[in-house]
Amino acid sequence: MDAALCAAAGGALVVAAYAGPALTAITPLGRLLWPGVSGVGAPQHVALTFDDGPDRRSTPVFLDLLDRFRVRATFFLLGSMLARNPGLGKDLLAAGHEIGLHGFEHEVLLRRTPAATHDDLTRGFNLIAEVCGQPPRWYRPPYGVLTTPALVTAHKLGMTPVLWTAWGRDWTRYATPTSVLRTVTASLRGGGTILLHDSDSAAFPGCWKATLGALPVLIHATRRRGLTIGPLREHQLATRAR
Repeated sequence: MDAALCAAAGGALVVAAYAGPALTAITPLGRLLWPGVSGVGAPQHVALTFDDGPDRRSTPVFLDLLDRFRVRATFFLLGSMLARNPGLGKDLLAAGHEIGLHGFEHEVLLRRTPAATHDDLTRGFNLIAEVCGQPPRWYRPPYGVLTTPALVTAHKLGMTPVLWTAWGRDWTRYATPTSVLRTVTASLRGGGTILLHDSDSAAFPGCWKATLGALPVLIHATRRRGLTIGPLREHQLATRAR
């Protein structure tokens, strides 16, 4: 093998080592290899999670609705949003919800250097611990794109990475309560983790209203199937494929 081919092969190995998790995390292969990271948990439970908050315009409305239905969830917070709305972080915990880290800024990790990834996660982790009085247990990267530096940093900080098995595509301008509900339920199974958004901070303005409109029916539909719905702390994440 000549020098050029060796260099190309070496470069490909570096890319694979850096971005390999991003290539498998939310695919069928990822669920087979890393069921826990993919959000697969106890067969009779569904984990309800929200990303991109806390947002003073929308998060309190979600808290009110969830309280009416006696549902608790896991909220993956952006550090930049928590810095603007520190009281909401405390409100989430006071209402019995769980807090995870979504990073400090909402930027895909493949664009970041390992050092920048480490700094982003550490900054968000420390802010949540300071503002909320306890460190986050869970980590979910923006856009669900995991990298090796993110996994290493999360592990050092004591966080468990968790993605999802079902989403509502609730971040687009075309989202409606009906479309969100249909998209979630099409792939939702017992043991699954639902990804929704309580903020439009990284999405189309006002799209969170479609999510809010879908939630009551989604909660009822899940319960009618004999499944419990709640935060990740109750989900018993799998350590191997079922």
